[in-house]
Amino acid sequence: MTTIGIIGGGQLGRMLAMAAARLNFRTVILEPQVDCPAAQVANEQIIAAYDDEAALSQLATVSDIITYEFENVPVAAAERLAAKRPVFPPPKALEVAQDRLVEKRFINDCGIATARFHAVDSQADLEAALADFGGSGVLKTRRLGYDGKGQRVFRSAADSPAGAFAELGGVPLILESFVPFEREISIIAARSTDGTVACFDPAENVHRNGILHTSTVPAAVGDGTADAARKAAKAILDALGYVGVIGVEFFVLADGSLIANEMAPRVHNSGHWTEAACVVSQFEQHIRAVSGLPLGNPRRHSDCVMQNLIGDDLNDVPAWLAKDDVLVHLYGKTEARAGRKMGHVTRLVRG
Repeated sequence: MTTIGIIGGGQLGRMLAMAAARLNFRTVILEPQVDCPAAQVANEQIIAAYDDEAALSQLATVSDIITYEFENVPVAAAERLAAKRPVFPPPKALEVAQDRLVEKRFINDCGIATARFHAVDSQADLEAALADFGGSGVLKTRRLGYDGKGQRVFRSAADSPAGAFAELGGVPLILESFVPFEREISIIAARSTDGTVACFDPAENVHRNGILHTSTVPAAVGDGTADAARKAAKAILDALGYVGVIGVEFFVLADGSLIANEMAPRVHNSGHWTEAACVVSQFEQHIRAVSGLPLGNPRRHSDCVMQNLIGDDLNDVPAWLAKDDVLVHLYGKTEARAGRKMGHVTRLVRG
């Protein structure tokens, strides 16, 4: 029986392990947290840091294929594993996605528009960049930011930048210009070992406090916009020689054109709807892709709305379970905290 090693033990690793089990694969999780969500459903857990050399050697020994559930896996660790076993998506995808400046330049090189941006390596850089953008923009750490963390917004020249570089840790930053968008969408796409690409329908996303709240499918965009999102995703996948599932987020402008926001080299929160509204979910699609199986048909059979359960939203689960046409998926986390994703629900919308 083939064993798939998964680096990371959160809810995405959990759902990957569940999908793998359905296709008769064993899974081994590398994760320092004991009793992590993924380990509750996987065959085995290696309890160690992601860069622990002995643990990486053990993972390579017991696995036939290795993948990961989040983009902050140390690139050096992925490259070390890739010298021994197939690692999908390729380490190059991690290298690009881990640095917002590198990512923006890569996306532009693929012929895809992004917001304007400046590298910010000092307070002086920040002040010059803000002056170029008329005093407004979103300042972000180049590495390790997620769910709205590691950011500061400047809405006008009246917002003083004094001390902002130090407040964000004195680390390399990027200032991105505001985009006058009408909505946010994302597309979940997969590329197989033979280069075949399959895209799920774009989802329209709404965020609260920097965290995804809902994903609605179909998104309120025209066919041309949806096709452009698919074309952009394919360009990124092909440029990376990618294998697996990727999530690409976009801003939609008033004329329907797209501005790419960011890419995530993994299964993505905005693709959770696929487990309820498609025969093959994004999680199964990823397992199929990395294992060399044929990709599944990404066609949806239902319209739907996926909603994250954050923190105390867990208290609403009994009410969700009482509703028709709702899939409830909980993540096995023992403590509900503010801002913590505890599960999600997907409500099918019947015509």
